[in-house]
Amino acid sequence: MWIRKGLRDMKKGVDSPMPTQVVSNEEFIPRRQTEAQKRVEHLIGEMSAEKSKKLGMDRRSFMASAMGMATCLVASNKVFGKAFDVDEVETMELAANEEKFPKGKYFVIDVQSHFTNGQVLPFRQMEFMKNMGFNLKNDAEAYSFKNFVKEMFYDSETSMVVISGVPTREINKGPDGKVLEGKARTPTGGILPSWLMSQSKKELNAIAGSQRALCQGNLAPNHYWNKAENKADKAATIEQMERELQTYGIDSWKWYCHTDPGQSGGGFQLDDDNAAWFYEESRKRGMKLISVHKGYSYQSRTLGHLANPKDVEKAALNNPDFNFVVYHSAIQHGPNEPDWQKSNQYDPTTGDFEWHKTLMDIKKRNPKINNVYCEIGSFFGVLVVADPVLAMHGMGKNIKHYGSDHVIWGTDCLWWGSPQWVIEAFKKFQISDEMCEKFGYQKITDDDKAKIFGLNAAKLYKVNVKEKRNAFPADTLDRLKTAYLERGGQRSNVAYGWVRADD
Repeated sequence: MWIRKGLRDMKKGVDSPMPTQVVSNEEFIPRRQTEAQKRVEHLIGEMSAEKSKKLGMDRRSFMASAMGMATCLVASNKVFGKAFDVDEVETMELAANEEKFPKGKYFVIDVQSHFTNGQVLPFRQMEFMKNMGFNLKNDAEAYSFKNFVKEMFYDSETSMVVISGVPTREINKGPDGKVLEGKARTPTGGILPSWLMSQSKKELNAIAGSQRALCQGNLAPNHYWNKAENKADKAATIEQMERELQTYGIDSWKWYCHTDPGQSGGGFQLDDDNAAWFYEESRKRGMKLISVHKGYSYQSRTLGHLANPKDVEKAALNNPDFNFVVYHSAIQHGPNEPDWQKSNQYDPTTGDFEWHKTLMDIKKRNPKINNVYCEIGSFFGVLVVADPVLAMHGMGKNIKHYGSDHVIWGTDCLWWGSPQWVIEAFKKFQISDEMCEKFGYQKITDDDKAKIFGLNAAKLYKVNVKEKRNAFPADTLDRLKTAYLERGGQRSNVAYGWVRADD
């Protein structure tokens, strides 16, 4: 028998802003909570009850605070080993958190943030969420632009967002030959079409009174296809390219090689002829930033192999004036999949796992490549929860091979709710002495974290960080956030999705 995770937690008195159990999206039988997860959950409950009582706080308010998050990290350290640089005093004193991480210490640019065009998706119920502990409603409102602004800005320390594309093909003209606008371009909706990203970017920046949002364009080499001749429809592609660059004002392309919006019968690769033609046309128009989804191959049962990052090598070498941001750091299988470590061919003796290893090997073979960046959305967050040791390997290798100046912050939120828990986890995340000595990793410094949180993305997107830091405190969005917090605004701790009723 299955039961809603939120109802299960309410009955058992579980209230945690850190994942503690596998949750099903109804597509598979929920896995039982592991013994380690049970111990973490028990410790969180035990410690939070004791600490909130001593502080005279209700438990929900305690768990929504930095002290509650510190409590979760301490509990995780006790069970999985020390992956987080967090002290017991931080579980009882807000001042201890604020002293170590003062407000505004990091300029956070989230390059992988999403909402939907009125569609409900299963992400907030997916397996590796494992009781996120937030009020992750799984309805259209939960994925709306309005909730996006709340969770990304009011409920987190995110400074700027890149509204990140989901592959959608726009219809340029109607039957009468007239150019379509807005919703008419995607009559079936589309998860997050380019026109909506652009519209929302402009709306958010207008509300804020400053530049808080950037946006991507969905156009890719296989979006418009001449089926009769089985080749790219270059005229339609250029027409859409001009629209996205000139009308929408996009800041990057977002590609999914393993999807087929133009119904070509296949996907594409970064190093094929169609991509080469696209680079040349985009180069002529001044856009030379490609953000590409790699990894999570299960998203396409027939084309998933095209999410392998092997094609990044030739594309980067042949186009040194372009920058390639490899999303998810190319992890092939996420913790939402059965036997994910085995499927990733994880080797504990080397710390390698697929397809992350493929991405690392590209840099090893070509140490002078300087235009490839490892993005960590749905990479760091899910690994640090599912297996902190694997998170150390992933982040350790990204920094070791590509350098901390080529690792880019992203969270994939609001798929997973507010990104604040991921931000808190990375602030305090550290690679152990043992792992550094054994695998040649380096400790992650404050400077490294500052680069990863936002300074690296700022360079790619030509954002003047000093100018933004000065402007944001006076903008409308910052004032609205202050009012929201002063009136008691906070994240809720209710998880959605399903678990076994007897677990």
